[in-house]
Amino acid sequence: MNSLERNPATAGSRHLTRVVRGTPASDGAGVKLNRVIGTQLVPDIDPFLMLDEFRSDAPGDYLAGFPDHPHRGFETVTYMLAGRMRHADNHGHSGLMEAGSVQWMTAGRGIVHSEMPEQEDGLMAGFQLWINLPARLKMSPPRYQEFPAAEIPVVQPQNGVTVKLIAGELGGQAGPVSGVATQPLYQDIGLDAHVAYAAAVPVTHQAFIYVFEGEVQAGPAESRHVVQRGQMAVLGQGDHLELLAGSEGARLLLIAGLPLKEPVARYGPFVMNTPQEIQQAFTDYQNGRF
Repeated sequence: MNSLERNPATAGSRHLTRVVRGTPASDGAGVKLNRVIGTQLVPDIDPFLMLDEFRSDAPGDYLAGFPDHPHRGFETVTYMLAGRMRHADNHGHSGLMEAGSVQWMTAGRGIVHSEMPEQEDGLMAGFQLWINLPARLKMSPPRYQEFPAAEIPVVQPQNGVTVKLIAGELGGQAGPVSGVATQPLYQDIGLDAHVAYAAAVPVTHQAFIYVFEGEVQAGPAESRHVVQRGQMAVLGQGDHLELLAGSEGARLLLIAGLPLKEPVARYGPFVMNTPQEIQQAFTDYQNGRF
């Protein structure tokens, strides 16, 4: 695969610059997951810092959950496909995430929160995405945007295509997430078998797809690549992505955002711009200033 060298303002079909499979990992108190971004293979895709998929019907894989842990300097996006997760933080905010719901949390200057399964058996599935904040907003007040499944618009741009629109615009509708510096596009796209679809992507944005059901062929007709379940494809430049579903259909995330092009200093749950700011984050957390 060759990288696409084009002017960002140039319209065209986005090529795939890289296809990678997620890496088995664990987080929190031992929750098993598939880490797609945030690995040695793919440390980040500016402005995206991490993407995890969690999916299991074995309670031992998820019951320990994610006990209290801090964040500073970025945003976390949790999208539940199945199951129930109770969250709470040190500012007194709490809530329940259920199938189809979205929580967009801006950690800003600091928050300590937990995410614990509210079930003892059954399927637990979903995604958590980390998105960087620009330097000017890293010390902003924490905030939440939370939406149940019923508040996520479902758009059908053509026969055989269904799009759950979490952030961004499509077909005259807008996702409920707003006021995010990276102007994100976050879509859950379902394709029927053998359906072809051209998904619009802002030319200014860095973008990737992650296939979590079936498989697709992606990219211009002359250079399509198969992306299978459990694989991510990083996209080159252009204003749309051509998709062709396989024989069993497909379901995938299409995610895009404005790159920040700023230095990244990262240590665990803290993402700042300099090592000195990381040290300050540790000091503030240890002294109870989150």
